[in-house]
Amino acid sequence: MCAHAMHYASLHRRHNRTMATDLSFDAFLQQLQRQFEAMPPAAALQVALQGCTERRLHVTAPLAANINDKGNAFGGSLGSVMTLAGWALVNCQLHLAGLHGDVYVAETQVRYLAPLYADLHAQAAAEVDADWDVFVQTFRRRGRARIGIQAQVGAPGAAAAATLSGRFVAIAKG
Repeated sequence: MCAHAMHYASLHRRHNRTMATDLSFDAFLQQLQRQFEAMPPAAALQVALQGCTERRLHVTAPLAANINDKGNAFGGSLGSVMTLAGWALVNCQLHLAGLHGDVYVAETQVRYLAPLYADLHAQAAAEVDADWDVFVQTFRRRGRARIGIQAQVGAPGAAAAATLSGRFVAIAKG
């Protein structure tokens, strides 16, 4: 098990008192980390899962792998890390519901607010008016569903350097 996956599994057990913390979910999280490592763009960003609750997912990426000519985080990296956080969150929600599907990004809008001179910490959650139960019910009924995701990236305890508003679609496999 990679260090990131072990750390993630530990955070998952500690922070998810309301969520079942069985080995199958921990194994799923490790698989999700391996998917990040297997996708060349995500591997280049060095994205690592750091934590998850029923409603929020946290990933990180080191500044050193995402630095631009000005010494701060490359804008494309900020958008990519937030997109990957949203994608991973939707995959986690499908898994928690016992469902299998392919998750796609349908649309995103990114706002760049300030330069980031630190490691990238991205948080993703469903939009305020989005409902995971409706998403799951729609997926079960139609074999596809969509949900709005909000994400932000910045340094811990600091204001967001960028925000993402996006729509993600899940389509049943097979």
